[in-house]
Amino acid sequence: MATVYDFTVKDRAGNEVSLRDYAGKVLLIVNTATGCGFTPHYDPLEAMYKDLKDKGLEILDFPCNQFADQAPGTDEEIHQFCTLKFGTDFPQFAKIDVNGETADPLFAYLATEKPFTGFGRGLKKAALKKFSDMNNKKFGDRAYIKWNFTKFLVDREGKVLARFEPTTDMAEVRKAVEELLG
Repeated sequence: MATVYDFTVKDRAGNEVSLRDYAGKVLLIVNTATGCGFTPHYDPLEAMYKDLKDKGLEILDFPCNQFADQAPGTDEEIHQFCTLKFGTDFPQFAKIDVNGETADPLFAYLATEKPFTGFGRGLKKAALKKFSDMNNKKFGDRAYIKWNFTKFLVDREGKVLARFEPTTDMAEVRKAVEELLG
């Protein structure tokens, strides 16, 4: 049975990184963008990382420009933005695609393990669904991720346990992470 440890990704310098390097850690894997309305999620993500990394949490950040071109910069420009504006210290990898024929295999796997079930209720969520549906038409059945800041929670054995859409309250995400950490 596959786990996230079976995947290799690229760091910002283009070097191959095996996710097996994170074996035994609780992972929160996130696709991000610097120009998105959800970019302020970096603040609670960084706070969670600072508070919980010594208990075994790793947050893995994968910038993606497939949602309304909201991450147009180079890997280095994105990294500088995140560290200067939000003080991020968690690992940030090379920009990737998360949808379509060029989707990174890790995200295709994550989304297959925990498929999209909706953005929830309310006007903000309804508006996001409209934009998401328009944006993801071009990816058809390979529209794995619906928008920026989708988060996947992975246990210490590499199994995907939960998916949190960007509309999920960050307090709920943190609570799930803390429960998994014990």
